[in-house]
Amino acid sequence: MDTHVSKKKYDFTINNLGIAKIPSPIEMSSTSDDGLADYVCENRRILYGIDAYINDKGEEIREFHDSVEIAGPREKIYFNPPHVHAAIVTCGGICPGLNNVIRAVVRCFWYRYGVRRISGIRFGYRGLLESSPYPLLQLNPDVVDEIQEKGGSILGTSRGGGDQVEEIVDSLERLNINTLITIGGDGTLRGAYEIGEEIKKRNLKISIIGVPKTIDNDLSFIQTSFGFDTAVTQAVPSVRGAHTEAKASINGIGLVKVMGRESGFIAASTALAMSDVNFCLIPETPFDLEGPNGLLAHLKTRILNRGHAVILVAEGAGQHLVEQTGEKDASGNVKFRDVGIFLKEKITAYFKEQKIEMSLKYIDPSYIIRSAPANPNDSIYCSRLGAHAVHAAMAGKTQTLISMLNNKFVHIPIRVAVSERNHVNPEGSLWRDVLENTRQPASLKNK
Repeated sequence: MDTHVSKKKYDFTINNLGIAKIPSPIEMSSTSDDGLADYVCENRRILYGIDAYINDKGEEIREFHDSVEIAGPREKIYFNPPHVHAAIVTCGGICPGLNNVIRAVVRCFWYRYGVRRISGIRFGYRGLLESSPYPLLQLNPDVVDEIQEKGGSILGTSRGGGDQVEEIVDSLERLNINTLITIGGDGTLRGAYEIGEEIKKRNLKISIIGVPKTIDNDLSFIQTSFGFDTAVTQAVPSVRGAHTEAKASINGIGLVKVMGRESGFIAASTALAMSDVNFCLIPETPFDLEGPNGLLAHLKTRILNRGHAVILVAEGAGQHLVEQTGEKDASGNVKFRDVGIFLKEKITAYFKEQKIEMSLKYIDPSYIIRSAPANPNDSIYCSRLGAHAVHAAMAGKTQTLISMLNNKFVHIPIRVAVSERNHVNPEGSLWRDVLENTRQPASLKNK
């Protein structure tokens, strides 16, 4: 019988404001093999799916391959640079690399296209509401000089406001903004898509380009989110400290909580970076506390055999074990209970009941991680994402985000990117490698 794994078909068609007719001010080559950097041809694409399978007859069976548009500077652009009023907005929580993207966007608009009107929207989409008390921040290369060395966002950020679409588009019209670069996660991008829909209803020529920002790495169709590499780099010292504390104590337990609401990529990658993690708990793999195969029983065995243990937990793990708040934040995200505090209390009570001496140290480095400046890898990535966002906007692309797929920068329709979330596959190679590294049971469920 043939082995074949079906793949969902996606429509990667990119929306354009119109035909690009204006020669780009960027001097590049339109021919190959001349030793000069090339423009990106408008019809150049790459395959989204790259998997193939060999059937029982030894024949190669390829999946249906959707193609994705390559990002980069075009020979012809849509907007006349002197007529452009560009704006940048950062939304949601802070994340390493925000300032790097802002700087790259400003410098590319200014130096490559000669755009002189660049405005920073203060404190997320709320800065575009009529009630906003925050004036626009005028941006130029001097303003953004050296901001890449700092964490956070010079524009400030906030949650909410993205659902007030008509009011936001009113503001874009009033301010004569014709390109908006939105930097944010799932909620921000959904807002950007809806803003784009309202713009189409009004038959306006405003480009909406998204730069995906999610420290959890949970946006689909994105190879890696910016800030993720820095997050893992920053999480490692906390795990190292927890391990040191645990080994120095009688039956010491180090408990570290990291970000990861619905996806456990930070926890999984940190566990691989630090082989000292004994239990990695992520949202994708529910676990039991009690019972013969629950976390507490395995933790007890580990302590009695080795005298110390390190637990790394993502913030969204174990939420089925705690009482839900029933509340949501301004972005519509469910407010979670602190699973780290919950586990600390349960583990402490369990070992007391078992009459086993134990010392537990709990570390939550979440805000230290979020506020860190980008490391070199993320800094490079952010610089390239920002520049590609500008190229897309100037070419008249809209409702489009900049992504990296199969090591190529590409354009992804926002409507496709927000259609599903990215999760650690419990049956995939990443989680398999984590299990091999931690040597924890494949399942911490009793059934």
